[in-house]
Amino acid sequence: MNQNNWRSRYAKRIWIVDAIVVIWAAVGAHLIRFGLDGDETIAGARATPYFVMTLILPVVWWIMLEMWDSRASRILGSGPDEYKRVFAASLWLFGALAIFSYAFQVDVARGYVGIAFPLGVFGLAAGRWVLRQHLTLDRSGGRSVSRLLLVGGDTAVTHLIDALKRHPMSGYKPVGTYLPGADATTINAAQEIRVLGTEPSVAGIMTAVRNCDADMVALSGGTALHPTTMRHLGWALAEQNIGLIVAPALTDIAGPRIHTQPIAGLPLIHVTTPKLEGGKRVAKRTFDLVGASLLVAFLSPVLATLAVLTKLSSPGPVFYMQDRIGVHGTTFRMIKFRSMMVDADLQLAGLLQAQGTDDKPLFKVENDPRITRVGRVLRKFSLDELPQLFNVLMGSMSLVGPRPQRDGEVALYDDAARRRLYVQPGMSGLWQVSGRSNLSWDESIRLDLYYVENWSLTTDLVILFRTAKAVVGSNGAV
Repeated sequence: MNQNNWRSRYAKRIWIVDAIVVIWAAVGAHLIRFGLDGDETIAGARATPYFVMTLILPVVWWIMLEMWDSRASRILGSGPDEYKRVFAASLWLFGALAIFSYAFQVDVARGYVGIAFPLGVFGLAAGRWVLRQHLTLDRSGGRSVSRLLLVGGDTAVTHLIDALKRHPMSGYKPVGTYLPGADATTINAAQEIRVLGTEPSVAGIMTAVRNCDADMVALSGGTALHPTTMRHLGWALAEQNIGLIVAPALTDIAGPRIHTQPIAGLPLIHVTTPKLEGGKRVAKRTFDLVGASLLVAFLSPVLATLAVLTKLSSPGPVFYMQDRIGVHGTTFRMIKFRSMMVDADLQLAGLLQAQGTDDKPLFKVENDPRITRVGRVLRKFSLDELPQLFNVLMGSMSLVGPRPQRDGEVALYDDAARRRLYVQPGMSGLWQVSGRSNLSWDESIRLDLYYVENWSLTTDLVILFRTAKAVVGSNGAV
């Protein structure tokens, strides 16, 4: 089988790109610091020319990237782990260089190191990003993916299939399912992937692997296999160079919250409790204040222009203020540029009832007749939301978080949806950059809860970057 060819091809590309970048960084630092005619030496017991260091540094750097598993196939193509390992390997290398120069009294030019390190880290990250975009294009066409056989209980397997379908760029393509111990009469009739067997045996699973030409096997929740059988299955898969994945029944849990601890030969998974308090809360509030202040200063001409256009577009005030529900159920006044006619709120109930969505906790009117001509443009590019920067400065909102909703919408929340209120509402959020108004209510809640459960400052930065892209492209705008 040639299923691993894409991995070897991708690995070779990374090797080549990494080599080019680290050589470019070292040689570039040498030329910038010393020039073409530079004959400087590293001061020490024996003076060593810098060109020797320029020859050695790229080799060691390339090896460090390999030692830190930055090219492991399991982390390539999605997620931040690849970039973290690249940065960690580079930081350890230059940290070791600093320790070496101090311990052996070797005077290494700070300018050389100060140029080589950022050049290399930026170049490595950029190179990996370009390769990742190429891999994403391949995967969008159904290429460069791992063919996955899912083994487990019917419900768990169906859930895993749905999750993988939501993230096709992760590189896993379900090609078959195996339901050990399942009764054929109880198998989900809506099962999209063919069931290749139900016998709880290694031989049966290996036959299924061959029949669907899988190169990876995923053990999901509800697997009716004895631990000894799973151990023997791992041996059999290893002999055939088939990957093994264990997919526990944990959903929407980010990597930093998961910690594995081996106890008596058992890989116990610890899931930490999400808490946005103490230093994290201070960091988020500081980020909001600095970010909102800079945006207000930078966008002040735009805000003034939009205010004038809104005033001239139709009778009524420039700003529209509405009570929204914030963190822990508190009420605050949210500010927007007015994009509807003055009596829009009075018409809402009738419009929702007419389209049959008055019992849904997301009050959205399709082809809303209340929107003004200028308001339609404001909404298309989310410009009507800009005055909420003042809500951020006042502390009632954050730059990133679940969107605040009306009291009537919150009254329709179930227990899961109420967890949205654990954090400060935001101008933008995960569901806005993942489809915005094109998403269903259930999918929007799932994304908001993922944010609440797995907050990090890095996540906020990524969402803001994706927000800018979504606004420019007006993807999913109302």
